[in-house]
Amino acid sequence: MSDWFVLVESNTTGSGQVFCARARARGLRPVVLTASPGRYPYLDEDAVDRLVVDTGDLDAVLATCRTLSRVAGVTSSSEYFIATAAEVAARLGLPGPDPVAVRLCRDKAWQRRTLARAGVAVPGFRVITTDAVDGVLAARELGFPVVVKPATGSGSLGVRLCADEDEVARAVGLLLANTTDERGAPREPVVLVERFARGREFSVETVGDTVAGVTGKHLGVPPYFVETGHDFPARVRDSERDELVDTTLKALTALGVGWGAAHTELRLTPAGPVLIEVNPRLAGGMIPAVVAAATGLDLVDACVARACGQPPPPAVGGPGAAAIRFVLARGPGVVSAVTGLSEAAALPGVAAAKVTTAVGARLGEPTGSFQDRVGHVITTAGASPTAAARAEAALAAVGVAVSRTTHADALRLPR
Repeated sequence: MSDWFVLVESNTTGSGQVFCARARARGLRPVVLTASPGRYPYLDEDAVDRLVVDTGDLDAVLATCRTLSRVAGVTSSSEYFIATAAEVAARLGLPGPDPVAVRLCRDKAWQRRTLARAGVAVPGFRVITTDAVDGVLAARELGFPVVVKPATGSGSLGVRLCADEDEVARAVGLLLANTTDERGAPREPVVLVERFARGREFSVETVGDTVAGVTGKHLGVPPYFVETGHDFPARVRDSERDELVDTTLKALTALGVGWGAAHTELRLTPAGPVLIEVNPRLAGGMIPAVVAAATGLDLVDACVARACGQPPPPAVGGPGAAAIRFVLARGPGVVSAVTGLSEAAALPGVAAAKVTTAVGARLGEPTGSFQDRVGHVITTAGASPTAAARAEAALAAVGVAVSRTTHADALRLPR
């Protein structure tokens, strides 16, 4: 029987399914530990083993892993469970990052303080735990505009650019009142108010001491920060790329999270790179698929290998550049038509064209986060500008039509 490869929960879109496929390709038997198997349709699609366990209970996760014979590795593709996976791996004597460093790194307030002490440029910030009045006072001190965000979270959920005191008061008040994360788990009501860093946004993708490259990020319309696309490699001068990478590596060292995958977000301001946040996990937003399309480097497989102590995957090469653009939900309403996928797939350089919603699906109000994405196109080329232009053309070919409904209409819709 194959050794087990344990995933503690998973992200619901993107790389979770790929982790299981890569584990199988390495001769391992993937199993997902989850409180709600129904969250992951790919478990049935790919006949992946699953064990139902309270993944919010570290001891329960550890006990479940100990019932499995020959566990090769434990990890997670979810932001919310990467610290639990690291702790379980450490207790089982398996390869993994420092669990304390991962847990602390997920606290953006702790992360900010640690990086500032290490001399890494971060935005001016204040930590708010009391009420919206303190948030407004912090914003006055920092200077408008400011960014308000939860101290823990993922995918730009709850992150908002605020131009005045009223907007700050509303944003801080909502976050302090929300004591659960998107999965319903308890969350401390801690909010960051930080000075807005002006400049283009990038991320640096790393696995251990390997720098996969720098990703150029496209964002939606303010006041939200939903990522609408990525270009890899980013279009920057060599000197700028070196600055972004150097800042990232300095931050990873300061935080103690340089063992495994990290997705580090920065803005390139007139004064140089300013670090927005370090995520001690593999990038989301389909960035691993974009990197693989451009270079042949399989970041998911690299993470599986590292978690199991196996050799990393070989570099197989690629066309050099890739881009992704996301189809955004235009709710609220009901999806009435999905068009243009075959036309998009036939365009030059298109590697993927996919919609993750369907006719009849109900779309809620936009959230200004990753939850607004209902599809994507991925394109390749020999250079980033060409890949980006191809992605824009492919995106323009795809349509997701939404019929607006009243509350009464929605009640009459088939369920």
